[in-house]
Amino acid sequence: MAQSARTDCPELPDFSLLKRLARDQLIYLLEQLPGKKDLFIEADLMSPLDRIANVSTLKQHEVDKLYKVEHKPVVSTSDQLCFLIRPRIQTVKWICDVANADKAVGRFRRYKIIFTPRKFYACEAVLEEQGIFGEVTTDEWSFSLLPLDDDVISMELPEFFRDNFLAGDQRWVRTAGSALHLLHSLYGPFSKLYGIGRCSKMAYESWREQVEEGEQTTRQAEIGKVFLIDRDVDFVTPLCSQVVYEGLVDDIFRIKCGCVEFGPDVTSSDKSLKVMLNSQDKVFSEIRNEHFSNVFGFLSQKARNLQGAYDKRRGMDIKQMKTFVSEELKGLKQEHRLLSMHIGASESIMKKKTKQDFQELLKTEHSLLEGFEIRESISFLEEHISRQVSMMESLRLLCLLSITENGLLPKDYRSLKAQYLQSYGADHLLTFSNLRQAGLLAEQPAGEALSAMESKVGKLVNDKAAGKLSDAFSSLGRKSNFRALSRKLNLVPKSDEEYDLRVPRDMAYIFSGAYVPLSCRLVEQVLERDGWSGMEEVTRLLNGHEFAVTGGSGAEARTQSDAQRIVLVMFLGGCTFSEISALRFLGREKGYKFIVVTTAITNSSRLIESLLGNQI
Repeated sequence: MAQSARTDCPELPDFSLLKRLARDQLIYLLEQLPGKKDLFIEADLMSPLDRIANVSTLKQHEVDKLYKVEHKPVVSTSDQLCFLIRPRIQTVKWICDVANADKAVGRFRRYKIIFTPRKFYACEAVLEEQGIFGEVTTDEWSFSLLPLDDDVISMELPEFFRDNFLAGDQRWVRTAGSALHLLHSLYGPFSKLYGIGRCSKMAYESWREQVEEGEQTTRQAEIGKVFLIDRDVDFVTPLCSQVVYEGLVDDIFRIKCGCVEFGPDVTSSDKSLKVMLNSQDKVFSEIRNEHFSNVFGFLSQKARNLQGAYDKRRGMDIKQMKTFVSEELKGLKQEHRLLSMHIGASESIMKKKTKQDFQELLKTEHSLLEGFEIRESISFLEEHISRQVSMMESLRLLCLLSITENGLLPKDYRSLKAQYLQSYGADHLLTFSNLRQAGLLAEQPAGEALSAMESKVGKLVNDKAAGKLSDAFSSLGRKSNFRALSRKLNLVPKSDEEYDLRVPRDMAYIFSGAYVPLSCRLVEQVLERDGWSGMEEVTRLLNGHEFAVTGGSGAEARTQSDAQRIVLVMFLGGCTFSEISALRFLGREKGYKFIVVTTAITNSSRLIESLLGNQI
């Protein structure tokens, strides 16, 4: 697609080493329980494990049968049970129940628990309380980095966001520091580290401690700079609707560990198809970062080119036909299969995302980002709630309204909350509490003078006009952090300028030219300035916790100029595919290569799902 790009971008490091290390460590731990054994795997570890060690690899190391952890009596007849789990107390209690049930009927088995990525004292305390501490061996599989693609690595810790930003549980910070330390050991030393956010600062300090405790490396660096950012520094970006192809595929089909399952509506058959989405898919690699409005044009052109390549067969002699079949036909068939699949996916997306409702939704989002027609946006949200269009979408818009307006007016907050609870049930009272605690939803402090002025205005003019004047008065009575950040960092391009999505001029293209993601703008500005100098007002609005430090003595001298242009961006609390697309665009423009490390891939639905009040 037509995008300007620098041709001097450096090569990315080879992250397949991370997979090999994880696989070798797991095999070593399994071999510590010699002989045939059954392996019980926690549900959310099955997809990551499949990327590291498939069933045949496990079978080679005497794993007889595989089971999913289901918190019910086991049916295994093996004398040796191995459990691969997250360090969750509920799961450990279930294992205790299994062992105690065996003990009650006089059955002797050997039990081994492998915790990943870490083992916590609380889990061992449960084993002791249940009286089986001495009968179970425990180990730790420090698997915390799963390469999903050449430039994307996931820690596969979706609970990081809820645990850290809602519950205030910082147990995963050490894991993030350890993951950074592993990357530093294999691909460092890092020359500069930047970051913003309380969690990022703690992860950096954890990394620093581990570096000081370990041996100093003298290897040639492959990664030059590191930028750490907390998810709560920028909540606006994950709350916006994704309109790049990969983001839409994730929203509609849900990408898990780099894989997606396309149903019969995409495959045009009666079967579903599980597909790996990465740069090895030549069709996908060309459209993944594109605005969806450009995708069909590209796929149509690709189909015409493919037909032209097939048509070359006409008029070939025997020798030419033989060469064509042996060298080109297989590749053309593979490309044809991929093209058909992505056309099917695009058609499915079109049916769901080009309806009138979605266009109205985007228009409302853009109004909120620009700070215009707020009263009309609230009316749209009220209608959305009353029609029960989507529980998650209503919460998303409510949170976006709150953050962009630096909190809701008390009367709006009470009204919207009451309407939502009436539509979706009073059990969402806890959801509202969680959203407030996490910082996604806020109520402005009531100003007596301001309220009185609104009351007078309401009596003098009609409701619609009163709403607009009320918005104007409220904007005078407070300072919106998002609005201030937007002006200082030019996050919202001028709407009177025509934005050509076919030839994007900045990162705003990922949101149809309406908004440059704050997280990515911060990365861009800090790299340009080599630190936070001149951004004091921005960091104040973001509640501080920023840092910019050198990686250590001599680190910069050992870092080649190529490595200096390879930047690792670590998102603590999740990252969206839209942000990854924006960073890829920035890299092409500025001559950088970005590596994205994230605690998990997220989107608006997952972010809000993690805060729903019906979770234990």
